[in-house]
Amino acid sequence: MNIAFLWLVTVPLFLLAYIIYGGYISKVLGVDKRKKTPALAINDQVDYVPTKPTVLFAHHFSAIAGAGPIVGPTIAMLYGYLPVWLWIIVGAVFFGAVHDFTSLFVSVRERGRSMAEVAGQTLGKSGFILFISFTIIMLVLVDAAFLGLTAKALTSLAPLKILGVDPGQSVFKTVTVDGVESARIGGIASTSTLIITLFSPLLGYLLFKRGANLVLMSLLATIVAAGSITFGFFFPVSIDYRLWMVILSVYVFFAAGIPVWVILQPRDLVNVQILYAGVVLLSLGIISCAFSGLTLSAPAFNLEQAANNSAMGFIWPVLFITVACGAISGFHALVSGGTSAKQVENEDHAQGIGFGGMLLEGLLAVCVISVIAAGLKYADYLNIVFPADISKSNPILAFALASANILKQGLGIPSSLGAVFGILLVEGFVITTLDTAVRLNRYLFEELWLAIFKVPPKILKSYFFNSFLAVGLMFLLGYTNAYITIWPIFGTGNQLLAALTLIAISAWLMVRGKPAWFTIIPALFMIATTFVSLLLLLFTKYLPTANYPLVFTDLVLIGLSVGVVAKGAQLFIKVRKGTLSSIHLQQRQAEDQLAEKGHFG
Repeated sequence: MNIAFLWLVTVPLFLLAYIIYGGYISKVLGVDKRKKTPALAINDQVDYVPTKPTVLFAHHFSAIAGAGPIVGPTIAMLYGYLPVWLWIIVGAVFFGAVHDFTSLFVSVRERGRSMAEVAGQTLGKSGFILFISFTIIMLVLVDAAFLGLTAKALTSLAPLKILGVDPGQSVFKTVTVDGVESARIGGIASTSTLIITLFSPLLGYLLFKRGANLVLMSLLATIVAAGSITFGFFFPVSIDYRLWMVILSVYVFFAAGIPVWVILQPRDLVNVQILYAGVVLLSLGIISCAFSGLTLSAPAFNLEQAANNSAMGFIWPVLFITVACGAISGFHALVSGGTSAKQVENEDHAQGIGFGGMLLEGLLAVCVISVIAAGLKYADYLNIVFPADISKSNPILAFALASANILKQGLGIPSSLGAVFGILLVEGFVITTLDTAVRLNRYLFEELWLAIFKVPPKILKSYFFNSFLAVGLMFLLGYTNAYITIWPIFGTGNQLLAALTLIAISAWLMVRGKPAWFTIIPALFMIATTFVSLLLLLFTKYLPTANYPLVFTDLVLIGLSVGVVAKGAQLFIKVRKGTLSSIHLQQRQAEDQLAEKGHFG
């Protein structure tokens, strides 16, 4: 099959889905650009900040994408490229885009509240505590997995032989490990990361405090991104993997509390230039290689080998939790309710940011499987992603090398530059997700204490305490477990959170007498998939290996999710029987009337 086939089918399908299906959902939700959003109504210049849609899309896309659309499909390619592609197409349109759009819109209508608070309004206080407890644990898993991935990306070494570079070259700074001379491509990414982060407050000041022109600031962001990479070639930072974990933990501790315009938004505006360039260059490379007749050489179907691999298993449920961000991800709802909903200027922007952002992420995932399937020998893929010692798995390196080959063959970009670009593309995603996730966990801890205590102790209101709690749990789990170990339960918890979010949204829609079939159907599929996955992980991996922290985590996720599903089922039965409290309905109608007056979104 020609390398461009998957891409050429995906693009028109996604465009039609955005216009037709996205338009239908927008109409059902009742999007109204005349209503005042919480960003405008509250506008505290810390969390609630009215933001232009291009800047907000950059922040939202950088935060939601994470490493998922790259790492997930790369690992899942063991099943063959066709099953992965089909799940991305169906998942991105009917699962992920619906989930992202509706969670963003509902959060906007609920004054920027988290999905846990939305669940509490429809499922009661017990439903809120169950939901928020599940979400906090899931976010700890996200943070731990991405802490390891970020450290891995920032310390990656690539043998010169694989890069196609001769020994003695002058392009890379090198290091010899076990007799193999390797390029310090992770060091280049490290330098770039440090420069971009240090520059971000200045960009944020110019953009949000001085009102600088957005086009000029985007151009400046592009120059900073390119300059930081160039500087990295000459001065790559070399820091130990474990030390990077410590440094990143300290950084996100402070980033979790400062105003979003200081680092999060401007840094994402710089990083997103690399991400946009990645989608464009990979797409152009794929199309160019198509004219030379390059084909997908990886197996289209490889179900038996994947099922027999100890790190994977049967295609259902494993494929559907391995490919998370490229199809559907519960983490996206946390970003929507935690930061993005507090920055939406106009309800009319929600479809582009939510539905459109998910489809762009799906397109990136399709580019990844096309590049891996055509740009890397299958034997090399297996050696890098599924080595005998699974702790040495490096899907990021596999993607970077495959990208280098495609960019060289299609666009004439030297392999050395292509490989570095691939590493930077992943790094640009994972670090933006990491600090956003810790910030979200800080919010959730604050909400949890308010629900548990009538008057929370002063220390529980402290930003320092809640940030330290989020960072401490992340560090302990991430430092003691390789990300390849955490990834399956992170993926499962992530997808289960998506299902629970869709249940909360369905309840929100049903209370208002709106159709909810488009959220209920994907919720049911994801519940079944993730429950089976949690049971398999528990009995086939964690208990046999006596990994008690993950045994405990698995059991807690099962218990909390059963509680939320039960509360959702009770509400559904009440709606079907027509016994839902009329007082509750009147309360919701009163809130909608307030929204009409512009008191809140």
